[in-house]
Amino acid sequence: MSNTCCGAAQPRMILACSGGSNVGQLTNQAAVELTREGQGKMFCLAGLGGGIPGLVQAARGAVENGGVLVLDGCAVGCAKAIAEQSGLAGYDYLVVTDLGIDKVKDPQLALRPEDVARVKQATAQGRG
Repeated sequence: MSNTCCGAAQPRMILACSGGSNVGQLTNQAAVELTREGQGKMFCLAGLGGGIPGLVQAARGAVENGGVLVLDGCAVGCAKAIAEQSGLAGYDYLVVTDLGIDKVKDPQLALRPEDVARVKQATAQGRG
């Protein structure tokens, strides 16, 4: 999946769940790495959820100007709920547990590099 649409200069906005489990932290780590690699730009999901006007406006504009990728760790869908409550539509969406990665409430929040790579690859293959 391209990180821009129709030649737009703005990078794809990435909104990641950063939940308290391995899969929530996988979305966060994938968002960080995708940003570092120039595949988009991580954006503040908490600010969007808090209804900060400038952040909500930026997210709505990003849907048309570069695209928005919403990453959720599990089927609870917290990031998707925030996106929808903010009035976003037409974004790309990926749930990490749909990739066959099990949700584990590990107090160490240990992440496996191969799982981070799997999430990133799924976003590149148009799943997200």
